[in-house]
Amino acid sequence: MDLPEDFRPDFSKAGGLIPAIAQSADSGEVLMLAYMNEEAFLATLRTGEAHYYSRSRQSLWHKGESSGHVQKVRALRLDCDEDALLLLVDQVGGAACHTGRTSCFYRELHEGGARECSPMIFDPREVYK
Repeated sequence: MDLPEDFRPDFSKAGGLIPAIAQSADSGEVLMLAYMNEEAFLATLRTGEAHYYSRSRQSLWHKGESSGHVQKVRALRLDCDEDALLLLVDQVGGAACHTGRTSCFYRELHEGGARECSPMIFDPREVYK
């Protein structure tokens, strides 16, 4: 896919990875932060579903390939330094986090303690057998 000159992520920084924030296109809730390399970015463009680079597995990762909770990309936004992406997505199945919650940002500091602030959608022991 040919990209316009003014929309080309710079993968030359940070070892070829750029942060990619997934945000619900409907609610605006931040769902997760992951990383993309150029291969993940191009796969996302090609399929319309979010692909990331797994730093722990050192491989391309199609979000939802195991759980079925894919992210359908509605829009991609590139930051001013061209080294971070914001994906506005429709989160299929309602859960972006591998812990079964809506958002990976499910812990909140409140009155000196932590509390959960994102609902559990599925039991990960059942989904990732």
